[in-house]
Amino acid sequence: MTDVELVLRSRRVVTPEGERPAAVAVAGGRIAAVLPYDTAPPPGARAEDCGGDALLPGLVDTHVHVNDPGRAEWEGFATATRAAAAGGITTLVDMPLNSLPPTTTARALAVKQAVAGPRAHVDVGFWGGAVPGNTADLAPLYAAGVFGFKCFLSPSGVEEFPRLDGTDLERAAAEAARLGALLVVHAEDPGVLDGAPPVPGPDYAGFLASRPRAAETRAVERVVALARRHGTRVHVLHLSSADALPVLAAARRAGLPVTAETCPHFLTLTAEEIPDGATEFKCCPPIREAGNRDLLWAGLADGTLDCVVSDHSPATAELKTGDFATAWGGISSLQLGLPAVWTEARRRGHGLADVVRWMAAGPARLAGLAAKGAIEPGRDADFAVLDPDAAFTVDPADLEHRNRVTAYAGRRLHGVVRATWLRGHRIHHGGVHTGPRGRLLDRTDATDPDERTDRDERQQQA
Repeated sequence: MTDVELVLRSRRVVTPEGERPAAVAVAGGRIAAVLPYDTAPPPGARAEDCGGDALLPGLVDTHVHVNDPGRAEWEGFATATRAAAAGGITTLVDMPLNSLPPTTTARALAVKQAVAGPRAHVDVGFWGGAVPGNTADLAPLYAAGVFGFKCFLSPSGVEEFPRLDGTDLERAAAEAARLGALLVVHAEDPGVLDGAPPVPGPDYAGFLASRPRAAETRAVERVVALARRHGTRVHVLHLSSADALPVLAAARRAGLPVTAETCPHFLTLTAEEIPDGATEFKCCPPIREAGNRDLLWAGLADGTLDCVVSDHSPATAELKTGDFATAWGGISSLQLGLPAVWTEARRRGHGLADVVRWMAAGPARLAGLAAKGAIEPGRDADFAVLDPDAAFTVDPADLEHRNRVTAYAGRRLHGVVRATWLRGHRIHHGGVHTGPRGRLLDRTDATDPDERTDRDERQQQA
């Protein structure tokens, strides 16, 4: 304990064993020990007491569209990672589309890494993209450090990232299996969508009818079949329809390598409350009815759903105007995901340990980030200090997102992030940020701790 430089105390430290008073000792950017609350700090160590605020592991968000480079007017690594830090998120994994070029080759990944590196306030990793014709690019991308491959079964919304189908989908799944890589899937069936009513315009009920639940169920069945045929590890992104939960549960019982996530907006918002013309609520798949929301919460509680991540998908204010047929589909929520989920979780009788399991431990496990997602010795000293009882009304002017259109505007939420720490350094406190301290993560962060230490030392020397 002689090398400990920081001790954080809280009456409510959320560890894998539950919530308890503790003192967390930090050395070299990692957690050295979790000690009884009243343990005296070693000589020379700085001590900070969080009082009644809860000490959570820094959240991990594995579903973020930063859009940088190429569409940085939609978002950008500087603003996205500041918003993440303000929301208690210390690690995010960027999606391969909406940036230009999309991350479908190792060269495109290098371009994105060069942009992200000097701007990142939190740690950042990357997904690669699987699109028609790039099967040969997947192995070089994986060797370059992406955490897996994103694909769409339905149109993505941008021309440069086409959906996979038929032979291309089978080839991508087989190659991912050969590499031992994760295939993460936007699971809506294009045939079901083509047969649904067209989007009528400002009517939300009509928009909901245009993205029926059956589209998700059919697509999840296809994803499960891929896992069965090829042995591919597959992950269903942003599940909004509870009708697909039995398919996922059956796959899990059969021992197939299938996981799934949902998002804060599906757990906290409902179709019944969305006014016509309110395109800030548009996303694909869509926000569904209150009864469906209840079943998603049940899927989290019983373990059918593995994690809760943002699917932060921003755009300029101009692109969010118009009607449901023309507006960009995406919810911006990086900064608000924790209080949004905690507000609804506490109402339903869940505790902070549940939220940590869904928003820190689960996403870290999905990406294989063994150093993230928990307060225990050996992990990175990443923390979110949360006042779980404080409430606030969402004012878009307070958001760090580049474009502050939000479906949460005016909502009363519980849970104020007082501070965020990254590897033992406080990066956000009271609305004030330090300079960029984030690092770029790759699969060495998921595999060999000694290699990760050597890499970290090289980065510090550079």
